[in-house]
Amino acid sequence: MAGNSQRRNRRTSNKKGQQVGSGGQRRKGLEGRGPTPPASARKGHVKNRIANAKAKQSARRPAPRRGGPKGTNELVVGRNSVAEALREGVPANTLYVQQYIDSDERVREAIQLATEGGMNLMEAPRPELDRMTNGLNHQGLVLQVPPYDYAHPDDLLAAAQDAGEDPLIVVLDGITDPRNLGAIVRSVSAFGGHGVVVPERRAAGMTAGAWKTSAGTAARTPVARAANMTRVLESYQKAGLMVVGLAGDGDTELGGTEVLDGPVVIVIGSEGKGLSRLVAETCDLLVRIPMPGGAESLNAGVAAGVVLYEAASRRT
Repeated sequence: MAGNSQRRNRRTSNKKGQQVGSGGQRRKGLEGRGPTPPASARKGHVKNRIANAKAKQSARRPAPRRGGPKGTNELVVGRNSVAEALREGVPANTLYVQQYIDSDERVREAIQLATEGGMNLMEAPRPELDRMTNGLNHQGLVLQVPPYDYAHPDDLLAAAQDAGEDPLIVVLDGITDPRNLGAIVRSVSAFGGHGVVVPERRAAGMTAGAWKTSAGTAARTPVARAANMTRVLESYQKAGLMVVGLAGDGDTELGGTEVLDGPVVIVIGSEGKGLSRLVAETCDLLVRIPMPGGAESLNAGVAAGVVLYEAASRRT
């Protein structure tokens, strides 16, 4: 009878080969899946949706006001440049000195000033300094200056409020020469201003050159940086400040306006193009400096000094 045969090795299935065991093929199917993940990690769970929402909010959160975008370290190279920067109090953090350097008066002065300022002194072989400076003639001295810590434009208002004074702020529109920036910072400090605002792009920043021209006043006069100058001016206007633009074709002469004795923002444009169109349209008033001598224009740093002196004389 079918199925009852006693013959050995008789096939009872259509499958070929041995049928004893699975050969480990089903072993993975018997393994456990491990511990259950937390609810916040399970897709579709309420706590998972809450965690994802918090992550998105954190990604959209604005950066801290203080500091602004960070740049890279700046290098001052050459014996004269390094010694002059150290004399002017440029806030460097490391002085690199070439190994086996032929020391002279400038090298000794630089090392002494760096030591007195608490800076790091690093000895490096010439090939390393060549690499750091991209082959510039460093003469065995390289000074490393960290990125400037920019303020926020609102910090300048807060400084005036803390001092119990009417704000006197200078906004620069398109100034590209660091020496002009340093000179303006120096004038702001000399005439009791509360700070300077510069654009983030296409404008001079607080480099070592600007620090040197400021003659150390940049250490006590804050410089803020803003992405959109018109928005900054509008926010100052909402805070009750008059925005006065300096323009060669201004409708009012500098001596004929009385707005400088109150809370005011003075806007100074570049020497070539002057104020940009949007910035000029945002100003409450455009003034010009009378020049009976017939000169077409003044250096931006000189013009800032003239206006700041006028403002300071009205506030005393």
